[in-house]
Amino acid sequence: MSRFNRPLLALALLAGTGSSAFAHVTLPPGGATVGTDYEAAFRVGHACQDAKLTNALTVRLPQGFALKDVPARPGWTIEQTRSGSEAVVRWTATSAATAVPADQKTEFILRGRLPDKPGPLYFKVLQGCDVGSSDWAQLPTGAADEKLPLPAAKLDVLPRGVAAVDVRDGWARMAVAGQSGTGAFMKLQAPSGARLVGASTPVAGIAEVHEMSMQGDHMQMRAVDGLTLPARQTVELKPGGLHVMLMDLKQPLPVGSTLPLTLRFKDAQGNESTREVQLPVRAAPAAATGGGGHQH
Repeated sequence: MSRFNRPLLALALLAGTGSSAFAHVTLPPGGATVGTDYEAAFRVGHACQDAKLTNALTVRLPQGFALKDVPARPGWTIEQTRSGSEAVVRWTATSAATAVPADQKTEFILRGRLPDKPGPLYFKVLQGCDVGSSDWAQLPTGAADEKLPLPAAKLDVLPRGVAAVDVRDGWARMAVAGQSGTGAFMKLQAPSGARLVGASTPVAGIAEVHEMSMQGDHMQMRAVDGLTLPARQTVELKPGGLHVMLMDLKQPLPVGSTLPLTLRFKDAQGNESTREVQLPVRAAPAAATGGGGHQH
């Protein structure tokens, strides 16, 4: 049994409010690219059922994931062991004072190299608490409408060229015949960080990232030369703020239709990748402004 005690900066507790719900232990959505170094941030959102503290976390690493480093965590010991063919990393709080309270969220970090073959990786995680434990180790069986009470943490290992960015809650504003522009909105999260550098769609001649802001009493809009997505932070594109502006529309976009959109990204090394999304077309919320046909 060997212990890691590297003098690396540990991530602090993430501020947050817990709930009575039994929250999963998860990895950030969006996936990661084959054959790259990956910082796995296991997010603990709640203590075990009926518990007040999380005082241990054990991660069993899947085949194909090569462990490289485990950052030190103040107030916790870190051990690396093997269980048969599985590599295991265990964090243990040195006292109740350094354990994670049930009403806080935190991340446990380890770093490794991803396999060269795309596909899902499942990390089995045992969460230890002051009362009982939760073994997040269930794997999907492929059954329809399957809902696992204790799912293992999943990582989608993506082919090269597919952006490791999670796109959710996306929609586009409706456009009637003769209308030249409209807007698309969504939430973006990149587990390892990225930069949104462009967009395209067959239904518009121009697609650009735009920003709206108040300058005194006037609303001003401008094109943005790239949008930074900090690692594991959600960036929202919404009416009245950042959005994808679609100009030179080639057809109407009625409510209930779908807008195909290609988003282009660059990672920290300058590698380009894309995400293909299908956005439902909706009417604008009553209080929403911006992202329609605007002038600069």
